[in-house]
Formats: sequence, C-alpha cells, structure tokens
Amino acid sequence: MHDIRYIRENAGDFDKAMGRRGLEGQSAAILALDEKRRSLQTELQEIQSERNAKSKEIGKVKAQGGDAQEIMDAVAAMKARMGELEEAERVVAQELNDVLAGLPNIMADDVPEGADEDDNVEVRTFGEPRTDHKVEHYDIGEKLGLMDFETAAKMSGSRFVMLQGGLARLERAIAQFFLDTHTGEHGYVETSPPLLVRDNALYGTGQLPKFAEDQFSTRETEHFLIPTAEVPLTNIVADMIVDEESLPRRYCAFTPCFRSEAGSAGRDTRGMLRQHQFYKVEMVSVTTPDESEAEHERMLGCAETVLKKLEIPFRTVKLCSGDTGFGARKTYDIEAWLPGQETFREISSVSNCWDFQARRMNARCRPKGEKKTRFVHTLNGSGVAVGRALIAVMENYYDPADGGVVVPEVLKPYMGGIEKITK
Repeated sequence: MHDIRYIRENAGDFDKAMGRRGLEGQSAAILALDEKRRSLQTELQEIQSERNAKSKEIGKVKAQGGDAQEIMDAVAAMKARMGELEEAERVVAQELNDVLAGLPNIMADDVPEGADEDDNVEVRTFGEPRTDHKVEHYDIGEKLGLMDFETAAKMSGSRFVMLQGGLARLERAIAQFFLDTHTGEHGYVETSPPLLVRDNALYGTGQLPKFAEDQFSTRETEHFLIPTAEVPLTNIVADMIVDEESLPRRYCAFTPCFRSEAGSAGRDTRGMLRQHQFYKVEMVSVTTPDESEAEHERMLGCAETVLKKLEIPFRTVKLCSGDTGFGARKTYDIEAWLPGQETFREISSVSNCWDFQARRMNARCRPKGEKKTRFVHTLNGSGVAVGRALIAVMENYYDPADGGVVVPEVLKPYMGGIEKITK
C-alpha cells in the first residue's frame, strides 16, 4: 500500500517509480480520486458544523416560545444530505483504496533495470558446479523406487509427488537442519502458525486482491491455504503498535505451502520443482525503518549459510526491475546448481518490503518515551525451500556407480545412521 501524502507531494517521482514497473503514470487518476474524497469530506464537515449550530438555535427558539419548525425541517434536510455524502465518500474512498492496493511497491534505487530474469545481476558464487553427470532428480528418485508421481497423480492430479523411505526421511532431515540452524545460530524464533488464514491476512502481505487466482481456498469457511509461511508470520504484528525496543523480531517456520501455479502451464512439468504442495522453511523479520536494509543483508546471509553447510554450489543474484515481485522493494535470489539441468535454479528469495506490507496490515512501532508511531518494515526469505533443497542434494550427491544418493555430512545426525540412500 502506498502513502497518499507521498503521492500528493511527489507525483512525478511516484509515476517514475511505477514506470520502472512497466506501468503508465498513475498519480493523475489517484489524485483526482483523492481530491474528490477530500471535497466530499469538506462538504460533510461544513454541513455538520451548520447542523450543530442550527440544532442549538432550535433550543433557543423553543425556550422563547417561538416556532422552530422551519429550522427543524432544515436540520432534517441536512441530516439526509449528510447521509448521501457519507455514502458517496465511502464509495470514493473504497475506489481509491482499491487502486492503491493494486499497485506494486516502489523499488529501491539500486535495483538494476531489466526486463526479466535474464537481466538479474550476479552478486557472488559459492562452490564448484558439478558437471560429471546430467541425471535429473526424478530419474534418480524413481529408479530408487522412493519418488512416486504416478500414485500421487492418482490421488491428487498433476504437480504432486509421494516420497517414501530414505527420500522422505532426507526431506525431513533437511527441514530439521534448516530449523536448527536458524533458531540455534541465527536467532529466529521457531513458530508453528496456522495453515489456513482469512483474506485479510493475505491482503496484508499483498497476495490479495491481485493474485487471488494463485491461492487455494475452502468453500465452507472462506479460508485460504497459505502459499508461504510469510503470510501468518508477518501478520503476527498486524494491527499492533510494538515497542521499538522489542525490534527486530525474527520468526521462522517449517510449513507446507499451497499454490495453484496459475500462469505456469507447461513450465517444469516433470519432477517436483514446481508443485501445488511443497515444504519450505520461511524466515520473517520485523524491524524499525532504520534497520531494514542491514537486516536484509543479514537474512540473505542466513539463507546462504545453510547451503554452504550442505556444500551445495550456488549463486546469489540481485533481481532486476522486471523480475522483482509485487510487494518487494528489493530482492535477492539464491540459485542452487542442479547438475541434471546444467543450470542454477532458484532455491531462496529474500526480500525487503519496507513499509509496503505494514501499511496494509496497520503494523506500527513506537520509540521509547514517545507518543508518535511509525510503520514497521517487514522482510521475508526462504530459509530455504525444502523440496528444492532435496532436489539439489539428490543431484549434487548422486553416485552414478550405483544410482544412490550420499547423505551430506551435516544431515547425518538426522538420518538415524543412514549414510547413503540406495535401492
């Protein structure tokens, strides 16, 4: 959500910011609605003031034994007009809110210009990509007899998978390792949030109303299945004023995530790279406005650390303007090397949203000893996607000699003595 006062005072800059998003100038239409709403508010206030004065006059006239009917009729007419103005103002205010809610965040100045992912800028790399085989995860998993897409499709349709045995345990081990690292070393508070949320929660984090088609929902209770734990974790501070002394607040959660993948037809149809249901460890930070940029770099480092511990080669990129998400001010992606595809694929996305989500959620903070409040800044990042981490481990630790998958050293404590997954 955007600050209407900022748009009034910086209309040209706002239009330039939307232009970087590929949108035409928005300020003229927004300010026209704003002016209409303020005009209605002014007229309403003027009539209310006049009505109050005449109401007092009625008492005086009656006290003197006079006939106040004419004044009473005028007051009644004012009341009716006020009702009309209140409804008109409500309609215009909703229209203005809908326009603002549909516009993406203003990107940071250092976000590189570009059209799509091909224009993202590499920041750094880690490890040496493995190039001695081109076997993809689904071939590895199916030959092991531990990755079953056919049975999952029988139950649920396409873009689902059933893992069993060693691969199911490896997936669980990866998630536990991520959680233990983020809570034990990085200071995040492990949280087990609701997986079903109401529309106001998705509105707060920016998935609604623009991306409604990407969500799964329940018909009976009008709940939505979370597309990411970012939604419930960020909404912890919705409609709150938190003491700045308590910030930053850092939360992490291991949850299933549910996405319809609207618009992804034909992309990554084989394997488990793009699923309707997948597991992810999510990190969320809530900070003061002064701390969010440093927190962004810190969160990125936390996500990179778990991949370094797994010894998975990766590269970190800064997303260009054409690839930056709706609610993000700036985003880094971490892309893990997948030998089977001979390329890097996204495994984590780490974003600073500034006050964009906070305005939608009405989440504020207050400095100690002050009455004035300000909006918090919110950040979110995958710490990391468990399913994609499983893919990366399978392909990077694949042993062509017997088709097995060697268990990474840091995961062995979670695997009950299993050092290699074989058929």
